[in-house]
Amino acid sequence: MGMKWAEVIENPVLRDLPFKVELNEWGNIVMSPASNQHGYLQSELASFLRQHKKHGKVITECSVDTPRGVKVADVAWGSNEFIKNNGLETPYVQAPEVCVEIVSPSNSEGEVKEKISLYLSKGAAEVWICEENGHVRFYGYKGEMTSSRFFPDAPVMIEM
Repeated sequence: MGMKWAEVIENPVLRDLPFKVELNEWGNIVMSPASNQHGYLQSELASFLRQHKKHGKVITECSVDTPRGVKVADVAWGSNEFIKNNGLETPYVQAPEVCVEIVSPSNSEGEVKEKISLYLSKGAAEVWICEENGHVRFYGYKGEMTSSRFFPDAPVMIEM
């Protein structure tokens, strides 16, 4: 039997890994190596959301329990209502309104599409995908959008 998310976050061996850790649907650990570029993009998007927070909270490394295991959004924004209902539960059983994924070289197009679908299926209203070059795309239930409805001034390109 695979691991539970509480076992992953409490495991001292896994605590300081230089990788993003997620669980697949069988409870197996999936790791993605972190790069400075990835960290920079994550920081820029978290900073944008924090400056424009619109009565909510910004969470980095936000864990969401999905039908295909625990996935970890690089950045998320939850409204005050979301935080009131879910607190800082780990992992969330419902996704915050905005989940942001920063694409790593190891991510396939299929993996990215699956994460969009999983976050939306767990209640996210929007999923933002930031490519390695800083280009940001926005997705909702009806597919790709030209901008965010929560943050209409969200950047479509992060300066590198």
